[in-house]
Amino acid sequence: MRNLCIVLLCVFMAVGAWAEGPSGLAALTTFQKFTAHRESSSNPDMTKNGDSRRIEAGATLVIADLEGPGVITHFWNTIAADDIFAGRSVVIRVYYDGNEKPSVEVPLGDFFGVGYGAPKDVNSAVTQVSSHGRSRNSYWRLPFKEHIKVTITNESEEYRVNSFYYYLDWQKHDTLPEDTVYFHARYEQQHPAQPGHHVLLDTKGRGHYVGTVYSAQQMELGWFGEGDDFFFIDGATDPQLRGTGTEDYFNDAWGFREFSSPYHGVSCYEGLFAGDRVSAYRWHIPDPIPFENSLRVEMEHRGSLYTYEGLPVPIGTFEERSDWISSVAYWYQYPAVEFTEPIAEASTRIAPYRVLEAGTMEYRAEPAGRIMKDGDLVIFMPGADPGSIEFDLEIREAGSYQISGVFFVSIMSGVYRVYLDGEPMEDLLDLGILNGDALWRSLDLHELDARTHTLKFEVVDEIPTGKRVKSPPQKMFSVEKFVLLRLEDMAGYLATTKKVMEK
Repeated sequence: MRNLCIVLLCVFMAVGAWAEGPSGLAALTTFQKFTAHRESSSNPDMTKNGDSRRIEAGATLVIADLEGPGVITHFWNTIAADDIFAGRSVVIRVYYDGNEKPSVEVPLGDFFGVGYGAPKDVNSAVTQVSSHGRSRNSYWRLPFKEHIKVTITNESEEYRVNSFYYYLDWQKHDTLPEDTVYFHARYEQQHPAQPGHHVLLDTKGRGHYVGTVYSAQQMELGWFGEGDDFFFIDGATDPQLRGTGTEDYFNDAWGFREFSSPYHGVSCYEGLFAGDRVSAYRWHIPDPIPFENSLRVEMEHRGSLYTYEGLPVPIGTFEERSDWISSVAYWYQYPAVEFTEPIAEASTRIAPYRVLEAGTMEYRAEPAGRIMKDGDLVIFMPGADPGSIEFDLEIREAGSYQISGVFFVSIMSGVYRVYLDGEPMEDLLDLGILNGDALWRSLDLHELDARTHTLKFEVVDEIPTGKRVKSPPQKMFSVEKFVLLRLEDMAGYLATTKKVMEK
């Protein structure tokens, strides 16, 4: 009962906070002084389905081209694409009042709180992501006095977006208040991080800062987040706001773990090893940071380092690391600022992954008659019999490899033990969930030499605790892609470790 009371108190406090705002519950008690409109991907022929748009590689889709005054209040979208990193290759841009340059320019996944195209969900006050990272909602309010244009560009050089569905809800007003400020969002990256602080924002004018998404793909073994945040307001030489650690700025403590809450959270956290990805968000909605003339926001990229030999041994606790760093700054400002420099090219936003379509690989199964192929999807149905399926993994160059896969998980899927060259991996691969979907699963980090390796999946009767009552009779295994990342191909890999050990 005590826990229930605490939960109810938190809910009432959250509702109260929303009710105080202009878009909260209090606003619903008076007549609304606007007309409601929607731009969407709906088929112009209302007698037909086909309610999505295709975006070819390199093409741009204009999803809104509106006359003001007005306010965009909600943006929902979902994507079907062969590009498993579409969250980084597809970019949203917003142009105000006839400006030729954008005032919002962010990869789509990062805009909604998840970096590096990771398939993760978020549940925050202004962004919600569900369906394993594919259904995205934003409730940031985008006012515009004269005109607004919103575009979606597929910057992939190889893949088209097969289906882009969207709702963009907006209000048409007679006038907007004189002190209306415009929403901005800007993506920055350092791959790898360079000496000095990472600059999230450096802007001139009057406005207030409202949010941060910060992401890292780690290049070292250890904790990446000892760096502090710094806010320099109106040209100050010393920061008026100064932090005590990366996780502290994101309102967490003693490292990271995945969670979501209204104003802060960690949408992705894969671990402490090189190649692991992390994303965190912090919304300054109850505590915006105003500025009259200028604002500069910086973050240190410092952390701990460990050796890779034998047991982890610390060799530094506050070292400037060479991780791949990216960020999104969110703020309101008037007049609208145009970004004159484009964001980094799509080819530089994602690590040099090698994606292998399972259907094109050499594979075999026991019993052999229980295997089938559907396009690039390889399906194995051992049923009640013991069984296994194995794939030949061709490694062209020796190195440290992260191995992942895109597996089809379902209520019919089984639990498998994974072997690499005959050696079992520590964790079981549980492919069972209560519906059907294609999901990313990590198969860990391995030292591989240049030859053909064998990746084997063997059905087991073991059921991970809390996963399901009993094993399904089909015990299905199906995989669409294997994803390899050779860490030596990433700029900055172990650079800090080597530099520190040479001292």
